[in-house]
Amino acid sequence: MVFLPESLGVYVINLARCVDRWKAIRSQALAHGIHITRVPAIDGRNIAPMDYVDVDHVSFFRHGGRQLLPGEYGCYRSHLRAVDMFLSSTFEASIVIEDDVEIVGDLLERTSRILAAVPTADIVKLFNHRILGFRRVTTTISGDEIGRCLHGPQGSAACYIVTRNGARAITSAMRTMILPFDVALERGWDHGANILTVRENIVELSKHSQDTQIGTRADYRAIKFSGARRLPTHVLRALDYSRRIKYALDI
Repeated sequence: MVFLPESLGVYVINLARCVDRWKAIRSQALAHGIHITRVPAIDGRNIAPMDYVDVDHVSFFRHGGRQLLPGEYGCYRSHLRAVDMFLSSTFEASIVIEDDVEIVGDLLERTSRILAAVPTADIVKLFNHRILGFRRVTTTISGDEIGRCLHGPQGSAACYIVTRNGARAITSAMRTMILPFDVALERGWDHGANILTVRENIVELSKHSQDTQIGTRADYRAIKFSGARRLPTHVLRALDYSRRIKYALDI
């Protein structure tokens, strides 16, 4: 299937209180002639933990070695909302973006070329914090290298392509939260979607990324378990690491 730029949706996750972020990214999109759809983000800080839905707290503690931050819960549910909105549309594929990303003018064209180069892809990450042990599958006519990484997690779900097959896979397998969204998204060996990544980021983060809406390093340190309580986490991460390597080698 050929994915033309006009067949691609662009969904931007944005909290109601983050008006400046929405104005900035909407202005960028308009300047590039790209239509974006706002996804009303879920603010986890306004929801009591007892009211969280579809969260397996025991599994989250075991996998993460810490408690769940309200911002992580809101982020997770917001991404699934974006994917659900895409599935309710007529678009053939979509780009999901967090509102602290800088939109580039050739985003739709490069996305179309990525999907043409890897027609079996279900999800393609367009931004990562780290790329180590990259295994190339192909290179698009725009020069974007596509593949998988032996090392991870790569970090961030700030911008990614998702097809209908990919959307159905993650909305089914990832409906219950046991990991932060960005970590869960990369685990193609678990949710069954064919997930790939670009070697070089196609987008970059804006200045708004310095003001995190999820949690600071101090927030994470405050809820991190220590000692023997982290042993199950170390075991599960080692298993995941081996599965990631196999997943990358099986490309």
